[in-house]
Amino acid sequence: MSLRIAVLGSGSGSNCQSIFNAIDDGRLDAEVVIVLSDNPDAYILERARQRGVRAEVMDCQGYKNKFPLEVQEALAAQLTELKVDLVCLAGFMRLVKEPLLAAFPRRILNIHPALLPAFPGVEAWKQALEAGATQAGCTVHYVDAGMDTGEIIMQAYVPVLPDDTAATLHARIQVQEHILYPAAILSAISRL
Repeated sequence: MSLRIAVLGSGSGSNCQSIFNAIDDGRLDAEVVIVLSDNPDAYILERARQRGVRAEVMDCQGYKNKFPLEVQEALAAQLTELKVDLVCLAGFMRLVKEPLLAAFPRRILNIHPALLPAFPGVEAWKQALEAGATQAGCTVHYVDAGMDTGEIIMQAYVPVLPDDTAATLHARIQVQEHILYPAAILSAISRL
C-alpha cells in the first residue's frame, strides 16, 4: 500500500520536488495527497498544482512566525481525515507543537540545512560559515516540540570550501538535501 504524505512548506518547494521525483522514478512508493503553505505566494503551491496535487494555504491568523494552536488542531483533523501516514516539512518556517505532534507521533519529519545538533534555526549555512566550520551539511529528523531538536534519522556532509559564500555553500547543501530527504523518508517508513 502506497504511503500517504502531506508536505508543509513556506518557500520554493525544491525538497517537495525531490519527493515528487523519488515517487516518479520508483524510489518511493508514496503519494503526496496535499501540499500546504503558510505563504500564499510560495512556489511550493504551484509545484503541487502542476502535478494535480491538492494545494492549500493555511491561515495563520496574521502571525508572521507563530503557528497558532487552533490552526494546528484544524490541520491535525484535516490530515487525519485524509488518512495521511507521514507529514514532511520542507522549508516550513514555523514550530510544530501539540496537537499536531500528538496526532502524528514520530510521523512528522523535517529537513534542516545543517549537521544537527549544530546550527539549529534559520540560515544555518550562514551560521556554519560565521563559526568557521569546515563541515556543513543537512539533517532529516523527527519533529518534536523544540527547534530542530528531534531524533536524527539521516545526515549528509558537505565540506566548507575556502572560497565559499553563503550562497555557494547553501546551493551545495541543497543538492544533498534533495538526495537525503527521499532516502530518510524510506528509512522512517521502515520504522513505522
